[in-house]
Amino acid sequence: MDSKKEYLKWLEKSDEATKKELSAMTEDDIKENFFRDLEFGTGGLRGIMAAGINRMNIYTVRKATQGLAMEVLDSGDAKDKGVVVAYDSRNNSALFAKEAANVLCANGIKTYLFDSLRPTPELSFAVRYLGCARGIVITASHNPKEYNGYKVYGEDGGQIPPETADKIIKYISEVDVFDGVKLCDDAQPIIVGKEVDDAFIAAIKEQSYNISIPDDFKMIYTPIHGSGNIPVRRILEEIGVKNLFVVPEQEKPDGNFPSVVSPNPENAEAFTIAVKYAKEQGADLIIGTDPDSDRIGVVVKDSKGEYVVFTGNQTGALLCEYILRKAKEAGTLPEKATVVKTIVTTEMVKPICDAYGATLVDVLTGFKFIGEKIMEYELEGDKERYMLGFEESYGYLKGTYARDKDAVVAAMLITEMAADYKKSGKTLYDALMDLYKEYGFFRESLETKTLTGIEGMEMIKKIMKKFRENELPVPVERLIDYKDGVDGLPPSDVLKFFIKDGWFAVRPSGTEPKIKFYFGVKGTSVSDAEEKLSDIQNKIMNFAE
Repeated sequence: MDSKKEYLKWLEKSDEATKKELSAMTEDDIKENFFRDLEFGTGGLRGIMAAGINRMNIYTVRKATQGLAMEVLDSGDAKDKGVVVAYDSRNNSALFAKEAANVLCANGIKTYLFDSLRPTPELSFAVRYLGCARGIVITASHNPKEYNGYKVYGEDGGQIPPETADKIIKYISEVDVFDGVKLCDDAQPIIVGKEVDDAFIAAIKEQSYNISIPDDFKMIYTPIHGSGNIPVRRILEEIGVKNLFVVPEQEKPDGNFPSVVSPNPENAEAFTIAVKYAKEQGADLIIGTDPDSDRIGVVVKDSKGEYVVFTGNQTGALLCEYILRKAKEAGTLPEKATVVKTIVTTEMVKPICDAYGATLVDVLTGFKFIGEKIMEYELEGDKERYMLGFEESYGYLKGTYARDKDAVVAAMLITEMAADYKKSGKTLYDALMDLYKEYGFFRESLETKTLTGIEGMEMIKKIMKKFRENELPVPVERLIDYKDGVDGLPPSDVLKFFIKDGWFAVRPSGTEPKIKFYFGVKGTSVSDAEEKLSDIQNKIMNFAE
């Protein structure tokens, strides 16, 4: 790619505001923003918002949508089924959504557009509810404020499979970013809102265990400036939560996320303000959702009365045991009851599933692979077997009304679970300790190296090569290299190493300029597990330098 040539083309053909931004660029900026097209992966686009072919802006959004429109027009009756577009609270999300809707309308495709921001899982639900062929949501999930993204969903409500993505990518490559995009002066998409909201909430309530919430059960909720504020508050109020306090500093949508370093419930820092209010009010539970409300974090009191942030694995293990137990108690546990998790998610759920006679299925990282399992069970006429899908990165889904992780249903279930344990005189922390004693002291962690730009991409490749080709600082009992596909899973650039009392995995992020290192161990006690985890983590991260 000739960065300078592309830059000059943009300087000539873009709008005045973009030209002003381009004129202020340094040579390094030009190289970074124009050295390649922003990659449209199986999930869509994600990148820093700025001018250039390697950035998120109205032109790259239009180009991607034109490619999608061409794929839709080439897919039978997909044009008449239509495409539904949603967006979250990020800067430019509403603008990008309207630009996408404009291109779809200009191509003669039936287009639905939400009247305001919505959670990503509601978009997944809306595709199915409205009978659409495709869905688009403008979000960069929990990424820093500089980012935005563009995710495409298929008619099953799940993120598009690789073969569909390949078709869209082919069409996108044929589109000139300025002259190849169809636009119209008066786009009139069908505006949707309340009807879909009501149906979405009704579908979530079907997953409830109808736990009576004690009047003295107190909880704190933070939307972290995102799209979860309205639906999460609604579902909690509808299941009977009477003492719900919403963090005022983080209640309103704001794409600058002014109260946090990063709008990510995986980071304890995101709960600093919420914990302050929890201490003042003696709250039983704190929950927080990310900008597009598909991930959720949990904070509870430990045995010393201090508020601690659960990992996604800990919350997932609690939900897994709770859901299987409640189904067994009600006599509704299916014969083929199945829990689905990703390959880098805790192994603690294996003995839990075994105890309840449930099957545990591993899939690649990314909730779309869990969605594909749901579709597989549905095609087999046995979708009721699906009990829970979750991943270590704070994503959970019970029910098959959506095909992506849903922080709204998770908020409901976590609240009911905490309230249920409270009636037995226990906190969620007590419940977790009970699970450790019953099933083993499992502990997991994640380390991330951020390596940006062209040099960063090359460094990530070198690190993966180093782990594939060199002796590691710990004895490895077994290695699974997923690059060519394993156990029916599609190829993926992931390595998983099994060691005595644990495992670790290495994979480049598919959405950020990062390489991730996952660790999991099983100890004889909490302290033993912590020591084992620290030891393996230090050795592997030193090796990765």
